[in-house]
Amino acid sequence: MLNFTVGPVMSFEDTLRISSENSPYFRTQDFSDVVLGCESRMLALLNAPAGSRCVFLTASGTGAMEATVMGVLKPREHVAVVNGGSFGQRFVDLCRLHGHEVNEIALAFGTQITLDRLESCVGAECGALLVNMHETSSGLLYDMDLISSFCRERGILLIVDAVSAFIADELDMSRLSADVVLTGSQKALACHPGISIIALSPKAQNRVRSIPERCKYLSLKEALSNGERGQTPWTPAVTTILEIADRLKNIERTGIEGERNRISERAKAVRLALAETSLRMVPQHPSNAVSAFYCPSHNAKAVIDKARESYGIWLCPNGGAYANDVFRIGHIGNISDENNRYLTKVLISMMEDGLY
Repeated sequence: MLNFTVGPVMSFEDTLRISSENSPYFRTQDFSDVVLGCESRMLALLNAPAGSRCVFLTASGTGAMEATVMGVLKPREHVAVVNGGSFGQRFVDLCRLHGHEVNEIALAFGTQITLDRLESCVGAECGALLVNMHETSSGLLYDMDLISSFCRERGILLIVDAVSAFIADELDMSRLSADVVLTGSQKALACHPGISIIALSPKAQNRVRSIPERCKYLSLKEALSNGERGQTPWTPAVTTILEIADRLKNIERTGIEGERNRISERAKAVRLALAETSLRMVPQHPSNAVSAFYCPSHNAKAVIDKARESYGIWLCPNGGAYANDVFRIGHIGNISDENNRYLTKVLISMMEDGLY
């Protein structure tokens, strides 16, 4: 199967060799050195502020979202959440579940954030703003410079879910004045699922230390404390961390810009090839990581099923109200130009056969 979803994605050969080995015992100095190396490289790739830390949770991206809501936000804090799709709604739900007052910045599906929306929705009492840098359900890449400037001028803590955006899209933690950035192993890092990563500025770390503990397993206090010696408080997804370590070394050698450019070129090739079909891109400002397409015949599920059953291709479905209208094509992971050409040929042939 060729995997054109947004995660898990197809891994590179070096990663697959690591995953084929038995997991080693991890309470050793050797493994601590691996974790400390991962932390150092992640902070460098993010251009994190001096004194920042990075922790590794054995959880999905949603686990990192919830750990951040529990560990960084003050009790019953007033927060703003950009909600333009499934993952924005997830942040809204998590914040409300944990008792926070939410100013919801509700946006139509695939619609860009504006200063007017920020100013009309975010009150003076707001202490933090949470945003999915790339709303993965619509493919939209938010205007992070606008959001950053807005938060900086008002002294609002900026929390960025970059689970799908990291590597695929430009992300400079210092330039954005972002205090928390989240990502995961199974996206553009192209490793197996199991590890979510949270980078925390010194300001965010101070919050973690001062906030009452609300959860043991997802405790950022525990993660930061154990991370000082290169360990995790609980048994981690050991092999996935080893995969991440190898990938980060490779990215460090080749440069993150080269990785990003390759993803961007794959995205451009797919979008250009499908521009003459009846498929229509959802957002005007898409992430490099994924392209979301409206299906004019409202049969996105049929397209996904046909791609899987007849051509050996996994496409990414949408849930909820857009399940029949939208499907997505991921551009991250070990995708070759030949894979790209095969995908677009298949989708064009589906149109010619009248499927959409």
